[in-house]
Amino acid sequence: MSDHNEREEGLSFQPRFDASGLVAHMNDEALRRTVATGEAWYFSRSRNALWRKGETSGQTQRVVEMRTDCDQDAVWLRVEQRGAACHTGRHSCFYRKVENAGDGSARLVFVDAERLFDPQAVYRK
Repeated sequence: MSDHNEREEGLSFQPRFDASGLVAHMNDEALRRTVATGEAWYFSRSRNALWRKGETSGQTQRVVEMRTDCDQDAVWLRVEQRGAACHTGRHSCFYRKVENAGDGSARLVFVDAERLFDPQAVYRK
């Protein structure tokens, strides 16, 4: 299994941190567009580009509520998901649960991992 496939389909816990050591998916422009449009916008680190959720797949997210934490360094979105949220064809991108493997290391376990669509049919290049 390739590193990409292992990260998306495997059960090895491999968080992808950015150059600042963070796991993040919004920049200033994505946040402003989300507020202005009521649709979820994100920043793709792999593409180095802004994108509106569902612009390719049609699987969109309407923002129902947005919150920020006490020192405003984290944003939480509650969305109405139209179709599948994940490019892997699943309802949510969070289809694996992180558990303690018993020896202090982490392992992943599939939960709610059924596919709603075939990603290869939707994301043809």
